[in-house]
Amino acid sequence: MATKTNSNAVISLTVGILSIILPIIGLVFGVIGIVTARKAVKEIEKSSDVGERLATSGLICSSVGIFIQLVGVLGIIMFNFSSGG
Repeated sequence: MATKTNSNAVISLTVGILSIILPIIGLVFGVIGIVTARKAVKEIEKSSDVGERLATSGLICSSVGIFIQLVGVLGIIMFNFSSGG
């Protein structure tokens, strides 16, 4: 009997990687990645699906993506304030 990979785990990893790569909109992707990763872990615990490591990786990538995007946005804001006057 073949096991099925949880689709939310795959989505969370994909969106988590996109949250690192894409500027500004990566914040939104990061939040979506965290939500889908948490949902995937809960679904995996209840079923016989596999993909817990994918969901964990998606959670980590999404968190890192949010951090990078926040640092970037704050850097842009600070640069604009410091060069403005």
